[in-house]
Amino acid sequence: MRQATFLKENLLLVALLFVLLMANLSIGSVQIPLSKILSSLFATDNGLYSTILWQFRIPKALTCILTGSALATGGLLMQTLFRNPMAGPDVLGLTSGASLFVAMLLLAGQFNPGFTVSLFQNPWSIALAASLGGALVFVLIIFIANSVKDNTSLLIIGLMISAATSSIVSIMQFTSQADDLQAFMIWTLGSVGNTGWKELSVLSLIIFGGLAISYALIKPLNGWLLGENYAKNLNINLDRSRFLIVIATGLLTGGVTAFCGPIAFVGLAVPHLVRLLIPVTNHKILIPAVMVGGSSLLLLCDMLAQIPGSTQVLPLNAVTSMIGAPVVIWMIIKAKRISV
Repeated sequence: MRQATFLKENLLLVALLFVLLMANLSIGSVQIPLSKILSSLFATDNGLYSTILWQFRIPKALTCILTGSALATGGLLMQTLFRNPMAGPDVLGLTSGASLFVAMLLLAGQFNPGFTVSLFQNPWSIALAASLGGALVFVLIIFIANSVKDNTSLLIIGLMISAATSSIVSIMQFTSQADDLQAFMIWTLGSVGNTGWKELSVLSLIIFGGLAISYALIKPLNGWLLGENYAKNLNINLDRSRFLIVIATGLLTGGVTAFCGPIAFVGLAVPHLVRLLIPVTNHKILIPAVMVGGSSLLLLCDMLAQIPGSTQVLPLNAVTSMIGAPVVIWMIIKAKRISV
């Protein structure tokens, strides 16, 4: 009976995801009627609707789905590992490391005027800079994870790395020129609309790799949730599982940050929202549920960011926080509890 209830709730989440996907494909500067979406998807000619869908709307919607599922899963992994409800996918400092290298790239315009403008003609340069920054912090965290056997110490070190890199970025912002600073600030607002099919293929490989590792860690994650002593009694290799959890989170967070910028709130909030909807601790159920929940939330936020009938787009991070934070506060107050 309990499994049937969980299955019903998961099916409802999947149905919600499909509805939001169709709505996301419909809403934009050019309104596409829902009745025209399926026919335009399989149209043999290059009509207006078909071109808009295949060149812009579908890559953006798929990016929302991949990004939302990656951030939500990364947040679940971190909250389980550290047994901390405030842990998110960026607590290891990967997002801050990526931001530092992107800042070094974009804010270099003060030494070479016009340099920043040329960078936007090659979106791969920003993605590579973010990947390099995240990868260097990732290697550092892996080394620390092998040396430090305490999760609390690992969490504190990750937060200190974030603080250190953020301070460097603040100094660079203070000394940068206005145009370069604007370019960097736009990147920090997050966006799912800058990925074409080539970028999407690379992002898919990275995220699928992180999700595959996450699924392989279902048993260790269930053990970590109950504490280290319980995990040891289940013959779980704590060092190996911690190492793989960090790798999975690094792939999920690093890939998203490289192509979409630092998207806030999703990784922190979605696991709690899903737990309140599906009160279960088994990660075999939680992981697919948070994947669907994260995808749904980001599709919704992207629709709200895209003002219907206008070419103007609101900052994605502002929408995710503005919409998600009140919902989480309301659901926590209603449930009178929050846990990991």
